[in-house]
Amino acid sequence: MASSTEIEWTDATWNPVTGCTKITRGCDLCYAERFSERFRGVPGHPFQNGFDLQLRPERLQQPLNWRQPRRIFVNSMSDLFHKEIPRSFIDAVFDTMEAANWHTYQVLTKRSSLMARYLRGRYDPAKAPPHIWLGVSIEDAKNAVRLKHLRAAPASIKFVSFEPLLGPVGKVDLTGINWAIVGGESGPRARPMNEEWALEIRDQCRTARVAFFFKQWGGVRPKSGGRLLRGREWNQYPDIGRQSVQLEAAE
Repeated sequence: MASSTEIEWTDATWNPVTGCTKITRGCDLCYAERFSERFRGVPGHPFQNGFDLQLRPERLQQPLNWRQPRRIFVNSMSDLFHKEIPRSFIDAVFDTMEAANWHTYQVLTKRSSLMARYLRGRYDPAKAPPHIWLGVSIEDAKNAVRLKHLRAAPASIKFVSFEPLLGPVGKVDLTGINWAIVGGESGPRARPMNEEWALEIRDQCRTARVAFFFKQWGGVRPKSGGRLLRGREWNQYPDIGRQSVQLEAAE
């Protein structure tokens, strides 16, 4: 577990799994792969095997030993719902999140149908507890179907990360969604994000009363373009207590 992180919308990361495989163009320039592959073949390094999928059972209990409450991004270096991760291991991750319930967990996936199926099997007819936020990553209109899977999932707090935003997403149904993050791609070959794509999502969030967080413009480095959208930062979070958000007027 990393006790700090440069990811603006979370406090820490926890990676009981590392490594992944690419499924859509949003994966093309994956930052986690780029970082991991730097250390492939380095004896004794945690990423000696690069970005190959790897279960790390020795990390399963880490949140239980961290007593100060944190927002924790789960599997920042993988996808918890990768088809090659055994259900029993996913169960163990959820067991820890349920036990260490003083933290808030942010679980993000591109494998939205597998997540929805898992949550139905674990929680139906109830919902996942509100300290476990479940989200999907959407990079363009083609992959907005993940939002449909998320809306149908039995989760108390649902969020969407439009990052890296690679094209317009168009009109989306934000019914039941608590939080939306927008961010541009970063890295040596980062593809640019159009301001209108971000504003379209922001305006839909305002109408639907969904908390809106603008993470970054991106560029060669994550902070290259800054975080201002039309002259201001957007740092809204969902209010877990009321499962709503107090929205500020847009400038």
